[in-house]
Amino acid sequence: MTNTNTSPIIGIDLGTTNSLAAIWREGRAELIPNALGEVLTPSVVGLDSQGRVLVGQAARERLITQPQLTAALFKRYMGTQREFTLGQRRFRPEELSALVLGSLKADAERHLGQPISRAVITVPAYFSDAQRKATRIAGELAGLQVECLLNEPTAAALAYGLHQEQPESKFLVFDLGGGTFDVSILELFEGVMEVRASGGDNFLGGEDFAQLLVEGFFEANTALAADKSQPGLLAQVLRQAELAKRRLSDTSEAEMRIDWREQSYQWTVSDEQFLRRAEALLARLRAPVERALRDARIRASELDQVVLAGGATRMPLVRKLVARLFGRMPCMNLHPDEAIALGAAVQGGLKMRDAALNEVVMTDVCPYTLGVETSEQLGEGQVLGGRYLPIIERNTVVPVSREQTVQTLRDNQRAILVKIYQGESRLVKDNVFLGQLEIPVPPHKAGEVRLTVRFTYDINGLLEAEMTVSNTGEKHRLVVEENPGVLGPAEVERRLHALSALKVHPRDELVNTALLARAERLYEENLGERRQIVGQLISHFELALAGQDTRQIDAMRKEVDTRLNELEGLPCL
Repeated sequence: MTNTNTSPIIGIDLGTTNSLAAIWREGRAELIPNALGEVLTPSVVGLDSQGRVLVGQAARERLITQPQLTAALFKRYMGTQREFTLGQRRFRPEELSALVLGSLKADAERHLGQPISRAVITVPAYFSDAQRKATRIAGELAGLQVECLLNEPTAAALAYGLHQEQPESKFLVFDLGGGTFDVSILELFEGVMEVRASGGDNFLGGEDFAQLLVEGFFEANTALAADKSQPGLLAQVLRQAELAKRRLSDTSEAEMRIDWREQSYQWTVSDEQFLRRAEALLARLRAPVERALRDARIRASELDQVVLAGGATRMPLVRKLVARLFGRMPCMNLHPDEAIALGAAVQGGLKMRDAALNEVVMTDVCPYTLGVETSEQLGEGQVLGGRYLPIIERNTVVPVSREQTVQTLRDNQRAILVKIYQGESRLVKDNVFLGQLEIPVPPHKAGEVRLTVRFTYDINGLLEAEMTVSNTGEKHRLVVEENPGVLGPAEVERRLHALSALKVHPRDELVNTALLARAERLYEENLGERRQIVGQLISHFELALAGQDTRQIDAMRKEVDTRLNELEGLPCL
C-alpha cells in the first residue's frame, strides 16, 4: 500500500562538519547533490561583501580569509543561548542551522523539480531534550515540517538495511562524526527494531582529533605563540590539521605547512605520534561503549554486527580501537559520511508508506535520566540539600511512566518545591534544570505529608510531571515543553521574519563564488611566486566574470580550477 499524499519527505543529516540530504524514490535511497554537484555541504555559514548569506563550500573557504564573517561548528551549541557574530549581525545556533537546512531544501527542490516542505532530520542519540527542540525549531525556521527527529545510529542501521536482512539480530552502531559521538545497541525481533541502550559524548568528534594536530603544530613552531589567537592563523593551521588527519589514513606520516607574516612554518607528524596524542580521546570513546553494553545487559560477543557511521570513523586508529573492543572487523560497506542521510531517506520512505519497503516498527529510549531534587537527612538537625532522585532512568524504553514518593522535612511545612532535572550526576547542580512547580500541602509534622511524583515521557520527548498529595488527593501537573536556552514560539516567529529578510547568495553563482573564495584562501596561505600566480589567476577570473560571457566564464573557471589543483597538489579530474 502506498500513501496517497505525494508530497516527498527528504532525509537530512544535519552534521557538525558536513550536512547532506537524500530522498527515497524508485525503491532506493538517493543522495541529493548541491549547487556544486557535491553531496556533502559543509556546515558553515558566512556573509559576503554585499551582506548576502553564503552556505557550504564558499563559506568554508572564507574561514581563513574572512573569519569575522564566517561561523562553523555551531551544532555543538544547539539548545544553548550561545550567539555567533558575523559582521554586524548575531545569530543563534538554530538560525545558522536553519540556513544550512534551507540550502539543502533548495538543492532538493531543484534536483526533484518540485517544492519540498517535509523532512526527517537526524540528531545524535545522546542529544538532550533542549538540543532536540532546538533542532525542530531550526527546521521550522527553514520552512520545513519536521516529520520526526531520527537518532543517527538508528538511521545508520536503516541505511545498512539491517531491518530487512534477518528476522532476529543484535547490533551496535558506532557513530563518530565531526563533533559528536554516539553509540547505540539495537535489537531486531519480528519486525520491531528496538533501541536497547544509547550513550555518547556531545563534545567528541573528528574536530577534536584535528585539534590535537593543531596543538602539535604550535608546539613545534613556538615562534607563532604570540599570534596563536589570530583567527586567520588558527583557520590556516586547522585546515592543515584536517588535511594531515586525512593523509594519515593512507600514509605513515603527513606534513603540515603554512605561510604567516612572510615566514614559512612546517611540522611532520607520524601515525605513531598521532596515536600517542589521541590516547585520551580514544579512552573517551571506550567509556560510552562499555556503559551502553552494561545498560543493555549484552556482552560484546553476543552482537551479530558492529556498524560504523560518521566520517571520523575513517581514521585507522578509530577502526583499530573498534576491532579491539569487539574482537572483529566492523561493517564498512557504506560510505561513513553518507550512511546517516541514506537512513533518514529510508525513514522518509517508511513514513510515506512506500510499497518497496517492508514496514518496521521502531522503539526508542530516553537517553538521559530524569528526576527531581531532594534533601537527605543524616541525623538530628542535619539536612543535606541538592541531592538527585532519579525517576526515569536513562535507556528506559519510551513511552514510559514512573513514579517516586517524597515527604516533608519540617514540621508545619506548607509547600513542597518540586525541581525537575535531567542528567546522571548525584548532585543536581551538575545536572540540567528543566522546570519547577510549588505544591501547597497541609501543615503536619515532618514526614506525615507525602507527595507522589509521576513522570511520563513520550516518543516526542515531551515530559509530563504529575504530583499527587497523599493526604488530600490533590493533583498538580507540569508539562516540560520549553527549556532554558530554547526559543519560545513568539521568539521563533520574530527570528523567522528576520531570516526571511536576509539576502541569500544566488545559487547559480555559487560555483564561481566558491572558486574565488578558494583562490583567495590560497593567496593568503602562500608566499612569493606561488602567491603571484594565484593573484594572476584571480584577476583573470574576475575579468571573465565582469565580461558576463557564460562560455568564457565556464572556460576560465575550468582553467583556474585546474591550476589551483596543481598548486595544492590535488589530482586534476
